[in-house]
Amino acid sequence: MKPNLLILGGTSEASALAKAVSDAGIDGVFSYAGRVEKPRLQPLPIRTGGFGGVDGLANWLRENAVSHVVDATHPFAAQMSRNAIAACQQMNNIPLIALTRPPWVAQAGDCWQHVPDIPAAVRALEGARQRVMLAIGRMHLESFAPLRQHFYLLRLVDVPGTLPFPEYAVEVSRGPFTLHGDRALMERHAIDLVVSKNAGGSAARAKIDAARELGIPVLMIDRPALPDRQETHDIQDVMRWLSHTPSGVSGTDLGV
Repeated sequence: MKPNLLILGGTSEASALAKAVSDAGIDGVFSYAGRVEKPRLQPLPIRTGGFGGVDGLANWLRENAVSHVVDATHPFAAQMSRNAIAACQQMNNIPLIALTRPPWVAQAGDCWQHVPDIPAAVRALEGARQRVMLAIGRMHLESFAPLRQHFYLLRLVDVPGTLPFPEYAVEVSRGPFTLHGDRALMERHAIDLVVSKNAGGSAARAKIDAARELGIPVLMIDRPALPDRQETHDIQDVMRWLSHTPSGVSGTDLGV
């Protein structure tokens, strides 16, 4: 039976997968969480917004006769990933695979301080004033609002509303970014520290490489832990999985 796919998207990898799926003539829907005002167009039908938790997602899978699910969300969209695992299990083990980015690994010359989550990153910033590139997206900015002593450089996809900081600068742009551009950005704003989620991949890596070249330390927020699931970093693995995994049974181990 021809697959009917749900792609949980929002990343550049998800968009590349949507093109591969469309080119292969596979039916599917591309789902955005709805946090970006102007999401990228896709070659598949698009839905936007939440599903209403595990039960809501399970009902949507049932009502739309979904045969396979690919979780290509951001590595820090942990609740959506957990919901996808649970909903697929609830629906008689609809096959699920995660298309993830390999995490960044510190290299010679990097000066990283690892923290497990956003609250730990906030605690690490208590203390003397710094000029901070807060490269964490829009969702968690309020968590840093009590730390009013710092200057914050924020890079956001959309123009923000009111921000909770007395001193800041905003760069509205969408990746991929370049080493030259990010180095110039940090130098222009005299950045002392970069705060980053370990998003992995290449589109947002430039800030990590620029920080290394400039000798700027990085406060690295580690990825959240998730239940066991099948994962790959390779779109072609997903395409092979789609062609070899029948609906309603657990997928085979790709060894990736």
